[in-house]
Amino acid sequence: MSRYDVAEDPLCYPGTSVLINKAGLTSQDELDQFEQLMFLTRSEEPLPEGTLDYGHYRAIHHHFFQDVYTWAGQARQIRTAKGGNWFCFPEYIDRAMSRIFRDLADEGHLANTSNVHDFAARAAHYIAEINAVHPFREGNGRCQLTLLDILMQVAGIEMIEDNINEQEFMEAMIASFAGNETPLVNAIIKMAG
Repeated sequence: MSRYDVAEDPLCYPGTSVLINKAGLTSQDELDQFEQLMFLTRSEEPLPEGTLDYGHYRAIHHHFFQDVYTWAGQARQIRTAKGGNWFCFPEYIDRAMSRIFRDLADEGHLANTSNVHDFAARAAHYIAEINAVHPFREGNGRCQLTLLDILMQVAGIEMIEDNINEQEFMEAMIASFAGNETPLVNAIIKMAG
C-alpha cells in the first residue's frame, strides 16, 4: 500500500505512520496483510443494502474494514495528501460527498447510459471526484472499485475483474486528479471487456 503525506495523525501509533488497528499490529507489512485478508473475507459476503447515497457508501467502507479499524465507515478527520497533492480538507468531505452522490442520483446512477463509452465517461467523472475528496483515511481505492462495479451492474455492464490492471488504474486515478479523465475512461472500458 502506498503511504500518505499527513499532518500529525492521531490515528497512528505514536512515532510511526502505522494506523492503529484492532489487531494491535505495529508493522506496516503485517497490517497491510491483515487488512487485505479482512477485506477479502468481507468481500465474500453480501454488501450492505442501500440507495447508493453517501450513507450507503460509508456503510460499504464499514463493511470492508470493520474488522481492522474502529473508524471504519467514518469520514477522514485529518488533512492528507499523496505525492504532494492534497485531498479535500476534512471539514468539507461530507458536503462534497453528499453533492457527488446527489448528482449521481440525478443521473439515475448511470442506468440510462446508451453504451459502454458513455457509461465510462460518466463513471470516470464520478470516481475521479470521489478520489479527489478521498473521504476515508484508508481503503478509498477499494471502495471506489466497489462503487464502480455496482454502477456497472446498474447499467447492465459486467465488470471483468481479470481486466483490471492495478498499476494502470492507479496511474489513471493520478491523471484524473490532475484533470485528465481520459486514462480512467479507457481503464473502465477495458474492465467492461
